[in-house]
Amino acid sequence: MAPQQVTRDWRDWVGLAARLALGFGLGYAGLLKVGRLEANVAQVELYQLPLSHSVITVIGYAQPFVEIAVGVMLVIGLFTRVNAALGVTAMAVFIAGITWAWSHGLRIDCGCFSPGGELPAGDQTRYLQDIARDFAWMACGIWLWVRPRSVLAVDNWLLAPGAADETILDSDEPPEGWAAEPATPKSLTTN
Repeated sequence: MAPQQVTRDWRDWVGLAARLALGFGLGYAGLLKVGRLEANVAQVELYQLPLSHSVITVIGYAQPFVEIAVGVMLVIGLFTRVNAALGVTAMAVFIAGITWAWSHGLRIDCGCFSPGGELPAGDQTRYLQDIARDFAWMACGIWLWVRPRSVLAVDNWLLAPGAADETILDSDEPPEGWAAEPATPKSLTTN
């Protein structure tokens, strides 16, 4: 199946940049957490969210794998709109969590690209920087959700119209075997 025609205007290149930025960001953050799943559960507990321990445990164990899966699919451009929506949702949850910690006076490292944990006395929180970074990634996800088409995406091949559709849509002449003009029944013709 031939790849769908991508115009390669500036918006297609912005889409590629947005896919790679959000995809690599999520994938890398997830990979850093995979080797320390129990520590990730402990990190989620540090946020002191009003959730049960079992929900926090599920979040702590599932989060890295979801981040990796969404990140990989964004990088390769597979089901871009769906994965962009998942990325936007993840960023909104992360921003809400960081805002929660900040507003409740917690002094923790967000744990996005580090082991996380409580900050030692004298260390400053980086909540504002973490929120700004997540808003930038959210903007990438919103761009892709609104306009998922981009350069070098698997979607260009996977979602390309079939060969029969291309023939019908791209040709001025009807497909072979079709009449050029509709036939008029003889009973309706006048002499």
